[in-house]
Amino acid sequence: MIESLRLVNFKCFRDQALSLRTLTLLSGLNSSGKSTILQSLLLLRQSHQEGLLTDVALALNGKLVQLGTARDVLFEEADEDELAFEVGDDQLGRFQFRFSYQEHSDVLAALTGEWSREIWRASLFTDDFQYLRAERIGPRTSFAMSEYEVRHHRQLGSGGEYTVHFLSIFGARPVHPALLHPSATSKTLHAQTEAWMREISPGMRLSLERHAEMDLMTFGVSYSLGHQVSSSEYRPTNVGFGVTYALPVVVSILSAQPGSLVLLENPEAHLHPSGQVKMGELIALAAAAGVQVIVETHSDHVLNGIRVAARDRKLKPSQIALYHSVWGGGASSPTLTLIETDERGRLSQWPEGFFDQIERSLDQLLVDGTD
Repeated sequence: MIESLRLVNFKCFRDQALSLRTLTLLSGLNSSGKSTILQSLLLLRQSHQEGLLTDVALALNGKLVQLGTARDVLFEEADEDELAFEVGDDQLGRFQFRFSYQEHSDVLAALTGEWSREIWRASLFTDDFQYLRAERIGPRTSFAMSEYEVRHHRQLGSGGEYTVHFLSIFGARPVHPALLHPSATSKTLHAQTEAWMREISPGMRLSLERHAEMDLMTFGVSYSLGHQVSSSEYRPTNVGFGVTYALPVVVSILSAQPGSLVLLENPEAHLHPSGQVKMGELIALAAAAGVQVIVETHSDHVLNGIRVAARDRKLKPSQIALYHSVWGGGASSPTLTLIETDERGRLSQWPEGFFDQIERSLDQLLVDGTD
């Protein structure tokens, strides 16, 4: 598990260290550094996948992130023409990656020698990894297939584009016992996915179909509600964004094994508040089972799902790190505040701007505005 991360001269951060836990939640206003933290990890992974990190270089543009050139990523007030990342693994040790600044290049040479081979065993660099970006694949009449990405590397794609193909291949595999939904018909990934998705869209069932001759997958959605055995089958384009957007998030969590790393951006997108709370609960259960999850979110409902899980003793408070990122005080970098959670789901502090908009709006509404 990655237990620490340090960014030096990278984008908005001059020198920022943070402790990561089994479940790390990143919150804050837009453009306050949350995505930058995830991008630092994604840069290292994509450089390794391209074979460049092994050859001691950093790829700023690839399948996971596209950040431009060195000029776009060097901290504006950097004192040195270099940027660095330090990753601490609880089993493998601490590793530092330093790179030179080459203004117009998108491949940066390393300032250190070859890395220890031990680091490549970390989940960040193996197939025990999933990343889902905020801009995921929306409703489609068909979805892509990739034997290489799915069967050989067990990846859903950063946009969730291979989720349906993934389910068709691995749907019969059992889910970790800690993640089992009580209403599911079996322990398989397919049945558990349906059960958790019903928390978002009640009564839904999934049917998958492979069109090998076109290298495409399709899925249909039907509903069983009340005394009705089953509705007609609908295309994803006819059941709203929430189902397609949430499906890869649910599958990424349910298919993860202890020791895996899952990075999620805005898992709450297009979901009703009750579905967002359930998403927070599922994320918490995965973390309790030993899956490291790092989440960027703007949802107080996801946060509350995690807090309720802590209160219900489904997740230890010591496994949770909540970070709130803000600009202020004339600082050249955002300030990250670590907020602890106790066994009752209460937070150690509630800084201004940390999921407090509901209270602020209510205060405005309750003020007597009559003359």
